[in-house]
Amino acid sequence: MRKWAHFLLLFFLAAFAALPARGQEPVTFSSMQIALWPEYDRPSVLVIYRIVLADQVSLPTRLSLRIPASAGEPNAVAEIDVAAGGLVNVAYARQVSGDWATLDFTVRSPEIQVEYYDPALDRQDVSRHFEYLWPGDYTIQALSIEIQQPLGASNLRISPSLGAGTPGQDGLTYYLAEIGSVNAGQAFKISLDYDKVSNDLSVIGPEVSIQPSAQIPETVPVEWSKYLPWVLVILVAAVLIGGGVWYWVSGRQKPALKKARQRSRKASTGTSEAAIYCHQCGKRAASEDVFCRSCGTRLRTG
Repeated sequence: MRKWAHFLLLFFLAAFAALPARGQEPVTFSSMQIALWPEYDRPSVLVIYRIVLADQVSLPTRLSLRIPASAGEPNAVAEIDVAAGGLVNVAYARQVSGDWATLDFTVRSPEIQVEYYDPALDRQDVSRHFEYLWPGDYTIQALSIEIQQPLGASNLRISPSLGAGTPGQDGLTYYLAEIGSVNAGQAFKISLDYDKVSNDLSVIGPEVSIQPSAQIPETVPVEWSKYLPWVLVILVAAVLIGGGVWYWVSGRQKPALKKARQRSRKASTGTSEAAIYCHQCGKRAASEDVFCRSCGTRLRTG
């Protein structure tokens, strides 16, 4: 019995010892593209992470990514949902520690996208300067960088250099470069400098205030031509309704008028019966009587 007890004890100890080791297995990114779009739809830099997990990563898995604390809440934390046919939002928790905010979230898809706006873009007159830092949270087997040149920007300088830019389908110029493998804990830094006379953004974003093209007068003239058809329709409807009401009321009044006219005609023609009395005895007689029914005297009808 002691041998079996010792054997079971060693088995459970080995099992519990193996669990933490499995849970601490590091997550590796098969590829990651970091896109930096300065002054795209806000007067800051839109940072986009396009991540693909390595094949050996078991799903679902939990990730922790650091972004600058000054960026606030991320614009998007999402994963590719094949059934839905696109990106779907993923619930996350944000914790701030110093200059960094850690985003903790669980994904069930190997393809992930995270977006945030970095307000660290330095704008001095016409000069622009921005520095980006990847803190080295995970091992990346293939890291690539994408820089979008802002609309109206000139003299763009990227360090380290990404070579010549290529025009995109949206009319903006893009700079692309493959950085290669980056180990966990290895930071990567890139800086941008360019000149831009105006504060126009590449596209109209939610924070852009749209100004009227011309001063709006205090009194705006009314264009009656727009409302004339409606006025005519209302007038025609009023005439039809008024005519219908008049026809209905006049139809109800005709029988009463007819009866009143008949009574008036009888009165004017003397058709109403007059009382007849006997000139001899004074008794009342009927209209058809010739002689008084009381005294027998011939009645005077004329």
